[in-house]
Amino acid sequence: MTAATVLVADDSLLIRAVVRSGLEEEGYRVVEAVDGIAALAQCRSTVPDAVLLDIEMPGLNGYEVLQRLKADPALAHIPVVFLTSRTDTADIVAGLRGGAHDYLKKPFEPAELLARVGSAVHLKQVQDQLWERNAELDRISRTDSLTGLYNRWHLQDELTRQRRTAQRHREPLAVILFDIDHFKQVNDRHGHPAGDLVLCEFARRLSSQVRSGDVVGRWGGEEFLVLMPRTDRTGAVTVAERIRAVTAATPVSGGDVDIAITVSGGCALGSADASDDLIRLADDRLYEAKTGGRNRIVAGPVP
Repeated sequence: MTAATVLVADDSLLIRAVVRSGLEEEGYRVVEAVDGIAALAQCRSTVPDAVLLDIEMPGLNGYEVLQRLKADPALAHIPVVFLTSRTDTADIVAGLRGGAHDYLKKPFEPAELLARVGSAVHLKQVQDQLWERNAELDRISRTDSLTGLYNRWHLQDELTRQRRTAQRHREPLAVILFDIDHFKQVNDRHGHPAGDLVLCEFARRLSSQVRSGDVVGRWGGEEFLVLMPRTDRTGAVTVAERIRAVTAATPVSGGDVDIAITVSGGCALGSADASDDLIRLADDRLYEAKTGGRNRIVAGPVP
């Protein structure tokens, strides 16, 4: 397990040396800062698990450093333990109200130092674990469990963001809606496991043909959506046709049987002035591709 890192910010060389010695004996990794500005720089270069922060320092005092840490989303979660020789309770209360985790009065006993630092580090570790779990839950909530692509909820959220960006910068935005042709027949003839295999394989082929900045997901059932920022009609059709061709070129191997599949696609484009629903437009083009014989791409006009 990686040793927890503690930043000791104090303008006293003696205090830093005493604290470092005590913490390193307990297995902590210790970094130092001689003033408030250096403390902030150290936090930004290597985010510590806890900060021991002297109140009275040159440049920026402890309260000012704390205020800047709490104002930075990347650093606000770091527990801060104030080091102070002050006896005025009001000063201590001000620090705690400002977001400090704890305080330690100078001179301090080694056991008290270790106890308060241990509490702060434990808080940071619990917060990190909670953040990781929440991030994982968010990822799961936005992911299609079968194909591993983004799900409809994430795609809708991303489309809203992409359209706002396109409008703000007056850039084109293309969407492609794909549908696997005759997918019901795959389930009827070969069973639902084979259908799931086809969905997963098309998801893989789809992902392999788009650009790194494009967003790909399962819209629902056998429909898949691609969001393509900064892409004009020609670019969208080129990508859509490549995906269609790759899909039709190689059957999906289903163990004892090879399943030939094709896809149809509808492309729609929006601009800074577009107010139409891009999904509806793409769905209209997809319907044209289906009624026109399938295994084809139909693109809407440039807005």
